[in-house]
Amino acid sequence: MKIYPDEKEPYIFAHRGYSSIAPENTLPAFSEAMNRGIPGLELDIHLCRSGELVVTHDHNLKRVTGFDGIIEELDYTDIRNLDAGSWKGEKYTGEKIPLLEDLFDLVGDRLYYDIEIKSRRTDRTGIEEKLYRLIKSRGLQERCIVSSFNPMPLKYFKEIAPHIPTAIIYCSNSEVPWYLRNGEGRWIASADILKPEHIKINGAFNFFNRISGKRPVLPWTVDEPAEAARLIAAGVNGIISNDPGGLF
Repeated sequence: MKIYPDEKEPYIFAHRGYSSIAPENTLPAFSEAMNRGIPGLELDIHLCRSGELVVTHDHNLKRVTGFDGIIEELDYTDIRNLDAGSWKGEKYTGEKIPLLEDLFDLVGDRLYYDIEIKSRRTDRTGIEEKLYRLIKSRGLQERCIVSSFNPMPLKYFKEIAPHIPTAIIYCSNSEVPWYLRNGEGRWIASADILKPEHIKINGAFNFFNRISGKRPVLPWTVDEPAEAARLIAAGVNGIISNDPGGLF
């Protein structure tokens, strides 16, 4: 399976934008990646209470804005003027939390995207339909994959957009349910791609992947050149990094 038809492997993604330089998941971080020639962006989206697709990582906004609030419980009018940049440095003071449409306006089809759905729920929230409609409206169906730790949004997204690849994310962190820590969500979600934490890639992983369907593999988060070289030699299809320009 070739994830992005017009791009060569290994696929390289700037994790939350070029987050080692600029504040994560902000337009400056995405601009840094684009300006430095990084071909792909990894980012996170939430559905806020008023229905917009908001680009940020945590469910609670306190870490990046200082405002103690759960994004799914807030309208975008509560979010749009928060300062999401000053924690990274004075030069980024006043940077906003963008909408996904803002990112698409900035980048368009010049890069490819890995869009992670952030949702703790197992029912349909509407995020899947909104995401597909926005991707389709911009003609980015062949420039996007959709990923999540939660297999249920991927399952629902696959039902409405079977032609857009989906990826299950997993690791052994205690916040991940024990029954999903080795990628078991791939079968629940009918996921096309595996996104394990990089330390899971070894000979046993490759053997099991080979006998269970040989899905493409995009490990995260890789910031050391030696580890990137090991993973490429092991046959992964791409790398997700906070500092992708420093890997090769």
